Amino acid sequence: AGWFRRLLHKPKPSSVESNLNASRSASSSPSSSSAESSGSSPGMSLARSVRSSPVSAPDINASGSARWAKSYDVCICHSEVDLELVEELVSYLEGQPESFRCFLQLRDAAPGSAVVTELCDAVQNSHCWVMLITPGFLRDPWCKYQMHQALAEAPMANGRTIPVLKDVDRKDYPKELRNLYYIYMALKENSFRQIRDTVVRCEYAGGCRQGLDAGE
Repeated sequence: AGWFRRLLHKPKPSSVESNLNASRSASSSPSSSSAESSGSSPGMSLARSVRSSPVSAPDINASGSARWAKSYDVCICHSEVDLELVEELVSYLEGQPESFRCFLQLRDAAPGSAVVTELCDAVQNSHCWVMLITPGFLRDPWCKYQMHQALAEAPMANGRTIPVLKDVDRKDYPKELRNLYYIYMALKENSFRQIRDTVVRCEYAGGCRQGLDAGE
């Protein structure tokens, strides 16, 4: 009689096992209600969570950027007869989000300093040089001297010399620059943008590819 009463009061194995299985499934498996409510499977939710974030472009304005190794971003070489156009270009570049530092000789040269010294210092302390090649540039021996100084600073150019042609035929393009592509200034706004983009690439790469031609 005793063993029969103990048998009646013993818990049923099936109920214990079912409770354990229920607790395991609740703690180990994710809830499916959120997936159902969003109309997607748990696998799709996982795929969204591991999506890689976009890689940010290098910042030329960062304190550690090579940009700050030189005093100027751009040195503008031009004839005095083209000063008005050059001042527009400088205003455009300095007004860009990058706030390009431009050397404009009549504005930035130190009073009392030797002209040649100021020019050589500006060339050496600029990342790139814009050559505004116009009929006035071709007639001015001083402009040719500036061009030669820039080429001497970077003999292989390496994208730092940016020729810009205005009102000059291709046949009159200086032979010293024949290995470089150039920007042909037809529409001023488009040309200014091309110059800006070329300077940006030069800043990113520490010397971008050699300019742009009119077909780009």
